[in-house]
Amino acid sequence: MPEPVPPARPTAQETLRLILARLDDMKAEDTVTIDLSGKTTIGDYMVVTSGRSNRHVGAVADHVVEDLENAGVPRVRVEGMPHCDWVLIDAGDVIVHVFRPEVRTFYNIERMWAPGRPGERRAS
Repeated sequence: MPEPVPPARPTAQETLRLILARLDDMKAEDTVTIDLSGKTTIGDYMVVTSGRSNRHVGAVADHVVEDLENAGVPRVRVEGMPHCDWVLIDAGDVIVHVFRPEVRTFYNIERMWAPGRPGERRAS
């Protein structure tokens, strides 16, 4: 009997679309997508978004991780869940940062990765 074939791993663009759809569904705020192609080898895209509270940040992160795992994204890593001030989701090709607004303002990682550089795009 043939072995079952595991689902194909989503491409970076498919992973990004899945993440952005879930962030929209969860009412994440001020979502920014940064194209990392040619800038670093850590991933193809970075997504930075905000939740309204610790509870909202945690819920957004939980749902994104669940969707990634259901889509067959291997080895999704998560940091920051106990406090939910800043949750990092490493989905390989796409890195997601979910912040509380005050923490996002303090760290301002968008400026580090995309200060007016081509490839930055705000989600609508």
